[in-house]
Amino acid sequence: MPTITSINPYDGSTILKIETIKDDEVVDLLEKSQTCFTEWKTTSFSERSKLLKGIAVILRNNKEEYAKTITLEMGKPITQAIAEIEKCAWVCDYYAQSADKHLASSSVVSNASKSYITYEPLGVILAIMPWNYPFWQVFRFAAPALMAGNVVVLKHASNVFGSAKLIEDIFIKAQLPQGVFRSLPIQSEQIEAIIANPIIKAVTLTGSERAGSSVAALAGKYIKKTVLELGGSNALIIFDDADLEMAAEICVHARFQNTGQSCIAGKRLLLASSIADEFLEKLTSKVKKLKSGNPVNNDVFIGVLAKENLAVKLEKQLEEALKLGAKIVLGGNRTGTYFEPTIVSNITPEMAVFKEETFGPLLAVSSFTTEIEALKMSNRSNFGLGVSLFSKDIKRMESYVSKLEEGAVFINSLVKSDPRLPFGGIKSSGYGRELGEEGIRAFVNIKTVFIS
Repeated sequence: MPTITSINPYDGSTILKIETIKDDEVVDLLEKSQTCFTEWKTTSFSERSKLLKGIAVILRNNKEEYAKTITLEMGKPITQAIAEIEKCAWVCDYYAQSADKHLASSSVVSNASKSYITYEPLGVILAIMPWNYPFWQVFRFAAPALMAGNVVVLKHASNVFGSAKLIEDIFIKAQLPQGVFRSLPIQSEQIEAIIANPIIKAVTLTGSERAGSSVAALAGKYIKKTVLELGGSNALIIFDDADLEMAAEICVHARFQNTGQSCIAGKRLLLASSIADEFLEKLTSKVKKLKSGNPVNNDVFIGVLAKENLAVKLEKQLEEALKLGAKIVLGGNRTGTYFEPTIVSNITPEMAVFKEETFGPLLAVSSFTTEIEALKMSNRSNFGLGVSLFSKDIKRMESYVSKLEEGAVFINSLVKSDPRLPFGGIKSSGYGRELGEEGIRAFVNIKTVFIS
């Protein structure tokens, strides 16, 4: 049988090997999930809430253990991995408390004697999830989906199957019915047959543009609903009246947390020309203080990239920019899976580091002379996940919101996900929304009831 291997990106050691399952075994698991759905959808919100709160408790009580697996499998610094587990507990608590309100039937005035809308679960949902936030990406979808009455089958990234196994074990420990959540140890080649199976009612994917395009095409072929959360090339726009010290501190975290491996990381820094030198000096000073090293150590902020090919790709993007006139302000060196925190200036829109997603600790810096120019530069991207604006004039910043082609606009803050707020993008960043009220309604049947 083919195997899936998880390798520690820091030292190259093998963490675990898992045998993949055959197509007939996949079908059997899907049928069991469907059987489970017929029971799960009849449970009350209070029953589901109690179980989801139990999951939150298990997550918090075992956060160091789960975080260590994340760190070993994909290189996330351990303190950031612990924060990821805590956030998973938060999203479970949030939907345990709010699902019934978000999905309550609502009356509508019409020419009927009575008309209203109900929100009902769809069934078995396939989740295809990435490695960069191996717990969070799963729980931010699974918590609302399960509270809505759906059941979930997960195809996780091949390098984090240890995390996938732990997540499945958590649902077992919390005593959810067998089949409510299943992890499928499968190869990518098996995905089409799963999407084609009539048991699967919808698909959610977080990942690359290429993966999103492929899955969307398959889902369209078999008429299955999809939510796609894909890449991003978020801009950090520093206007001349910004609090530069505060903005620099936020920009460090926006770009370099998770060693830069985040779709919502601030990847393009756009600076007002009048403050560009001063700001860049402040930022560079802060980045120099970030400690790199073994990600299992508590004082390490910069770990390694999850795979060496990711570091090689980033290196090539940097080399292309340098040939076109970019200048290294800081860093720029790679050793295996380690890529130095890097700041590169003189970036123009024609360069790959501007127009492509850079998935690692590299910040591309450009400058602008007018605020309209800044907005145009921000929009000059195929992506549209989010943007951060920094200024003391909040009203002026709010006036720019409608001019920005993004799924989110954060003012004086880094772009981040929050269980209470819808999350997602436009353009090549995908479509649909997770989290908030919109997230739990993503995979329900919105049913109209009309009584004459």
